[in-house]
Amino acid sequence: MKKVAVILSGCGVYDGAEIHESVLTLQSILKHGGSYQCFAPDKPQLHVINHLTGEVAEGESRNVLVESARITRGKVQAITECNVDDFDLLILPGGFGAAKNLCTFAVDGAECEFDADVLSVCKAFADAGKPAAYACIAPALAAKVYGNSVNLTIGNDAGTAEALEQFGIKHQNCAVTEVIIDSEAKLVTTPAYMLGQNLLEVGEGLDKMVQAVFAMQT
Repeated sequence: MKKVAVILSGCGVYDGAEIHESVLTLQSILKHGGSYQCFAPDKPQLHVINHLTGEVAEGESRNVLVESARITRGKVQAITECNVDDFDLLILPGGFGAAKNLCTFAVDGAECEFDADVLSVCKAFADAGKPAAYACIAPALAAKVYGNSVNLTIGNDAGTAEALEQFGIKHQNCAVTEVIIDSEAKLVTTPAYMLGQNLLEVGEGLDKMVQAVFAMQT
C-alpha cells in the first residue's frame, strides 16, 4: 500500500484548499489502493473570504490547520509533523490557499515568499527522489521546489505560466482532463479548477494524476 502525504491549505476555494479537489484526490488515493495522512501549516490564513459574496470578511481570522480539519473530519496534523521517511509520495491539491497560505504567489507573483515548513517538506520529498503531484495552482510551489527546467502545468493561463517560468520551469499547456509528467523529476501536475467547469472533468484529471504519480513509486 502506497503511503501518501497530502498537504492542505485551509478549507474553501477562495482562501484555502479547494474542497472538491481535496476530496476527489483523497478518494482517488483510496480507490487505487493507497492510504493518506493530511498535513497543513498551523498558522493564520492570509484572510477570510465570504464564499457567498467573494468579498474579504473584514475582522475575521482563521487558522489553516483548523480549517483543513473541516475537510479531513479532524484527521490532520501540523506540517511540522510530516516526516518524509514515513511516506512514499506527496500530493498537494489546489485552491487559492495554496497560493495564499502555502506561499504568497496569489499576491506577489514571481516575487512571492514560501511557508518555510511547507517548502522544507516539499524539498525533502524531491531530494529523496520520491514522486510528487501538484494540482491547480499548487504547481507554484513545485516551480520553487524543482526549477531547473522541470516540466509542469497550471493549464493555459499565459500570465500565470510566464510568472512561474521565472522560477526556471518549463510550462506546458494542458487540458483539464490530462496531466503533465516529468519522469526525471518524478513530478505530475494537472490543471484541475484552473480550467475545470465541473466535478466530472476535474475528477478525471485528478484521478489520472494520482494514477500517474502512483506508477512512479516502485
